[in-house]
Amino acid sequence: MMKNAWPWLSAILLLTVIACSDSADKSDPGDEDAAGEADSESEPADGDEDVIAEGEGDSEPLERETPEEELTDSDSADVIEEETDGDEDAAENDADLASEQEEAEAPEAEEDVEPEDPNTATVVVFDRARIGSNPAGPNFQSLAADIDFSGGPFANVRLVVDLDTTCYPFSSWQGNPPPQGQNWPADCDAFDRNFEFTLDDPQTEGDPPALELVRAITPFGGPLHFEADITDAANGLPGAHRLRAFISTWSDASGQVTGSNGGWFVSAKLKLLPGPPPRQVLAVLPLYNGGYGASTGTLAVPFSLPEGATSARVEYRATGHGGAQGSPLFCIGPAEEFCRRRHEAAFDGGEAILLRPWRDDCTTLCTEAHYGSPTGGFDYCLENPCGAMASVRAPRANWCPGSVTPPFFLDPPLVAGEHELTLTIPDVAEGGSWRISLAAFIFGE
Repeated sequence: MMKNAWPWLSAILLLTVIACSDSADKSDPGDEDAAGEADSESEPADGDEDVIAEGEGDSEPLERETPEEELTDSDSADVIEEETDGDEDAAENDADLASEQEEAEAPEAEEDVEPEDPNTATVVVFDRARIGSNPAGPNFQSLAADIDFSGGPFANVRLVVDLDTTCYPFSSWQGNPPPQGQNWPADCDAFDRNFEFTLDDPQTEGDPPALELVRAITPFGGPLHFEADITDAANGLPGAHRLRAFISTWSDASGQVTGSNGGWFVSAKLKLLPGPPPRQVLAVLPLYNGGYGASTGTLAVPFSLPEGATSARVEYRATGHGGAQGSPLFCIGPAEEFCRRRHEAAFDGGEAILLRPWRDDCTTLCTEAHYGSPTGGFDYCLENPCGAMASVRAPRANWCPGSVTPPFFLDPPLVAGEHELTLTIPDVAEGGSWRISLAAFIFGE
């Protein structure tokens, strides 16, 4: 058990509150999102969670508690209410109790897990590999590894991901304390960041865009586990590929609002089950992978449908980020991530498909926990331990901290030949942007 840890950690976290209150912005502002009404039958696919954009961060950790409807610039600072015990022995007991509580409060998975088929092959891609925030250091914001989808067809292929951090549990600070004058362990990234997995990022001009397999947003300084079904991609793209993991992590050299050399530990493995494929994949076409800002206008993406197509889907991933200046429309806070935007898509100039990417289920990612004894300490979100509870719970532009953002599914025409998909996001605020990707999956009999 730790001795004298609780008063020390309390003081550090209180200093963090003061520092964050004085901080105007993070070093890496993020993008934001869209609103509108669900005029289309297209809805987000079933999924757990959400995401951030390349080179961009989002809400600050440990923000002040405020109603979701009235988030202001000053509310992007953190507040942790802290009480200290006057008795040293009591403080030591608090630290012991906190350490015990921290382990006990982690929720256990309630889902029934089906036994894994004995024919499933496991390929480890990353084993607790670190993504760093130092531009001059190794693995700055990304990792990459070669993978191979030979040996198919596959009945099922899953990408299994585990994300870890040195920010949490708080008891670990005893062995990894913040450097002198700083508020966070140096290697801790306390923010929510874009977390993406892509296949075959372009190497030269003219290469097709990367195929986005999954988009998530890291928790505020906490661990994360998710699994993504990538069976159609594996069956449609047999052979060798390059898998990239990206996190838009940045550091604070002063160590006041996040670690001075922050980063994340990424583990990823492929679970491949050979067998009859669930669908006959004729083609997988990455169409677009990039940003959409205030001056983008209409985005036009050409693609070709092969002969023999009997069904198809276009996966559209979209999350809003970045600072929004002034009084942007349809926003509940001073950033694009708190803005509802209307997304308008169309195939071949036809009827518009109207989408309203927005997440209002972020409260499910804040299981209230307590660090310390009942007479001291502070409350926090178990899934997002370094985030202010009001910020974690706030609705956002199609993402929540500590979750995967599932795609929208669009239905393209099934006529063989050339087609064009157009996309418009009106009213994106200056300083804000949307992180978007489009990919077509085409099936036959």
